[in-house]
Amino acid sequence: MSEEGYTPKASLKYASIVGLQGAGIGAFISAIQNALGTHPHGAMGFVTRTGGTIGFFAAMGATFALTESVVANQRRKDDAVNGAVGACAAGFLAGIRARSIPMALGSCAVLGAAMGTFDYCGQLTGDASLSAEERRKRFFKQPPKPLVDATAE
Repeated sequence: MSEEGYTPKASLKYASIVGLQGAGIGAFISAIQNALGTHPHGAMGFVTRTGGTIGFFAAMGATFALTESVVANQRRKDDAVNGAVGACAAGFLAGIRARSIPMALGSCAVLGAAMGTFDYCGQLTGDASLSAEERRKRFFKQPPKPLVDATAE
């Protein structure tokens, strides 16, 4: 996409939304961890015992979204590089949580490559300028036009 057609993204709004979505996913995973474990904490173990999962997923989502939108706003392009850089930052955060610089660098490389490939393939398969109706019409076969006009007689 060219610089003229780029619309800036609201970085903090996007990061907040994705961070809250990440917190929801983290809460779900924390509840599963709590349900599968045996401990004396009861139902509150989902917050007290495995609650760090909630904050971790929220932080990863917010880091990804903030980095992706800041890079897109600086480059004034909406392409696969933005997602790759955002995923690299989120992967680096995961490695730092594990207290390992090699794991942080490896997670950055793996998540960045995966997201960059995903975004790149998504941009190859679809033309963003086409509407959903135009894509549907191009996807399905169209019946051949009749050789003789039946209404002319």
